Amino acid sequence: MKTYLSKDKLDKFKKQLLQMKKENEDKIAENQEQSPNDSINELADYDNHPGDMGTEQFEQERDAGLNLVREERLREIDDALKRIENGTFGLSEKSGKPIPEERLEVQPTARYLVDEQ
Repeated sequence: MKTYLSKDKLDKFKKQLLQMKKENEDKIAENQEQSPNDSINELADYDNHPGDMGTEQFEQERDAGLNLVREERLREIDDALKRIENGTFGLSEKSGKPIPEERLEVQPTARYLVDEQ
């Protein structure tokens, strides 16, 4: 079964997905470019307070976790773009039924109907 969406709708979703992809790639690159000490402001010759080091470790772990989420999101976006190319975008991978446009508007990477999740 091929998609039920018009070419204009598919183009709109493709543009939205490509924008989402760029934003995620930019955020990942931004986090990878930051040096480990960017989040700690050094004060002259004074040693860092132990609390600052804990904060730094937390920030690094948070950024690493966010990057994992963003990388997973990129995989979902790439999969949705492939579904556009092969004509199955907007159809449930489980039942083959059309995913409502309203759902795709909010979640263009949706693979299933809400009740199939």
